[in-house]
Amino acid sequence: MDWDKLRIFHAVADAGSLTHAGEILHLSQSAVSRQISALEESLNATLFHRHARGLILTEQGELLFDAVKAMTRRVETATARIRDSKEEVYGELRVTTTTGFGTLWLAPRLATLYAVYPDLRIDLMLEERVLDLPMREADVAIRMKEPSQADLIRRRLMGVRMRLYATPAYMEERGTPESLVDLSGHRLICQNTTSFQVSEGASLVEMLLTYRPKSLLTVNNYYGVLQGVVNNLGIGVLPDYVIEDFPKIVRVLNDVESNEVPVFLAYPEELRNSKRIAAFRDFVMEEIIAYRRRKGSGQTPVTG
Repeated sequence: MDWDKLRIFHAVADAGSLTHAGEILHLSQSAVSRQISALEESLNATLFHRHARGLILTEQGELLFDAVKAMTRRVETATARIRDSKEEVYGELRVTTTTGFGTLWLAPRLATLYAVYPDLRIDLMLEERVLDLPMREADVAIRMKEPSQADLIRRRLMGVRMRLYATPAYMEERGTPESLVDLSGHRLICQNTTSFQVSEGASLVEMLLTYRPKSLLTVNNYYGVLQGVVNNLGIGVLPDYVIEDFPKIVRVLNDVESNEVPVFLAYPEELRNSKRIAAFRDFVMEEIIAYRRRKGSGQTPVTG
């Protein structure tokens, strides 16, 4: 099958329009249309439904699009691996992790990685959905549980616990709780138990809600919870690693915490020798080691 036709088909399916695909490919609309018609003829199948608002894939078109997308990813991976073997670090690195960890821990530290590899292109994908690494939805993942997918290299990075935090300003105004019973006089900021989160965090929140906080603010990610806490809205349920970069918030009820949540780094076996992966893995491990040392010594780093 003609790869050029498949490449044009992929662009049209992505863009949903012959015109937009032509602009991306630097081809005229008529040239793109001819290639799609020729592909449909060779397959004896209709690949697109034509609508006034654009093009929509047919069932047969969906099947072909999935296959071409997988082929494209494999070619991109092979290209990157070939270049990786010749150059120090090359290409785009697609990293997936949760919104909370990505925004509160990883992203603030990426300047260290870019300082060593300024030309590295990182696509940071923050979402709770677990992306399929073997299917190349991402190159490397940092997740809050051990990955179950096969053919992955995985490494445990650290353990995290969900704890209660507030600002001194909030507690000066509302008082410092001495026990869980005192939550009845405070506003609790947390993720809703029905939102996607680690089970340990949800279990802690469920327990806290039995003490009937006076007021409640729920957010669907820890970044939002943190914003509520730093703006003196209440007592928040947050992962313990946030304290490093936000020393103005303090722990509340020191004996209250979740069970430990393991944090794993994982990447496909086929990328074992990738210099991009090695650079990112080593960067994360060095940051984790430094974090553990500071945590163990009780030192809070100076933040800019």
